[in-house]
Amino acid sequence: MRKPIIAGNWKMHMTIESGKAFVKEVAASLGDTEVEVVLCVPFTLIQPLSTAAEGTPVKIAAQNMHYEDFGAFTGEVSADMLKEVGATYVVIGHSERRQYFNETDETVNLKLKKAHASGLKPIVCCGETLEEREAGTTESVVKRQVEAAFEGISPELAAETVVAYEPVWAIGTGRTATAAQAQEVIAYIRSLVEAKYGDEVSEEMRIQYGGSVKPDNVEEIMNEVDIDGALVGGASLKPDSFLSLVNF
Repeated sequence: MRKPIIAGNWKMHMTIESGKAFVKEVAASLGDTEVEVVLCVPFTLIQPLSTAAEGTPVKIAAQNMHYEDFGAFTGEVSADMLKEVGATYVVIGHSERRQYFNETDETVNLKLKKAHASGLKPIVCCGETLEEREAGTTESVVKRQVEAAFEGISPELAAETVVAYEPVWAIGTGRTATAAQAQEVIAYIRSLVEAKYGDEVSEEMRIQYGGSVKPDNVEEIMNEVDIDGALVGGASLKPDSFLSLVNF
């Protein structure tokens, strides 16, 4: 059985002190949770929050990384740098990285390979825009993104990769794909994985839904057979709200 994974993506929010207070409050309420709990935090928070989360179920993720080990890449951070300060997960190819920072299918693939080579656990994102959904091209867009991301990735590493389906039109808009809509696309993603790697890998891979997930809709979403978790933005910024998601 796949272990549920709830990941809060803080984007460009929180300071060290507010982040440490958040981790302390959440960790104190988790107990022996059967959910994998991840916080995707700004670079400056990774080390202090990794320290604050020691001995708790909370794992810390970076929101991005470069695919090279070092070089003249001003403003970028490598996988080894992230590991050194305590990150265990890394988000790759979030739609905001694609939209605002020129992330491409090719760079997503390079980053996925580097994350695995460096021992970071990747959460790789895919999803269509509103225009693509309305044009009826959701499946072709998602297929292109998933196939490009996993080019050259072994079955063993694919099984360890978390995929986050995030329809761009539902991120930060208040609009949410219905549970049925999310299930339909995530089942399609699982079928793509099965076609490439076989049934065993497709059944092992965890696939999240992301896009305006909130405490009042998370249970319905998580009840779908192929949805293994959520990648959550705004609703992950307050401890009580995030705990409601984890305790779906």
